Amino acid sequence: MARFVTALLDLDGTLSDPRQGITRCIQHALRELDRSTPHEDELLWCIGPPLRRSFARLLESDDPALLDRALALYRARFSTVGMYENVVYDGIPQALDRVRRAGVCLMLATSKPRVYAVEILRHFGLAEHFAAIHGSELDGRRTEKAHLIAHVLEAEGLAPEGTIMVGDREHDVAGARVCGLRSGAVTYGFGDAEELARARPDFLFDSPWAMSAFLVDDGGRDGAKY
Repeated sequence: MARFVTALLDLDGTLSDPRQGITRCIQHALRELDRSTPHEDELLWCIGPPLRRSFARLLESDDPALLDRALALYRARFSTVGMYENVVYDGIPQALDRVRRAGVCLMLATSKPRVYAVEILRHFGLAEHFAAIHGSELDGRRTEKAHLIAHVLEAEGLAPEGTIMVGDREHDVAGARVCGLRSGAVTYGFGDAEELARARPDFLFDSPWAMSAFLVDDGGRDGAKY
């Protein structure tokens, strides 16, 4: 018997590796603004948190007009090129199929704008596994994970005790905690060991297969790590 009725899954760093698309789009925006462009490896911290907040840190500014311009430049490239510069993690399609067939309802809960998330799942053949796809809005609504999760619970009529949030960053865990959900964190994404230890998720998953084994309760283990 599955452990949870519903699993909310993050996208970036949980289902796929978007580092090339996201970092290249950030670099594009910074170049267009005549700012220095960090190397890809120096921008990995931007994957996961709300992008406006990341640009505020990169540009060392809270000027709304400047941040709006940076986001517009980012999205101009991301909507046509960047979203496809993405790689689905090995084992994810099989893991999603396994969980869905076990009767767990899968829903996407990503801080990425929903319009992009829908296209990414469709393009990479993952949309069929999800009963619903939830994300932020282009106007900035629901970019904070706690706000997004609360919206999903209300919109879908989900009981917190029957729902788990699985992601790769500390804000996924924190958002779940605020909303009364159990949380699982994958260790193969963009949250390093120190970040995940600080976040204190209820469960850790070392691979997509381990995540699916836990969700379908295959093996009977109740430990914190899979």
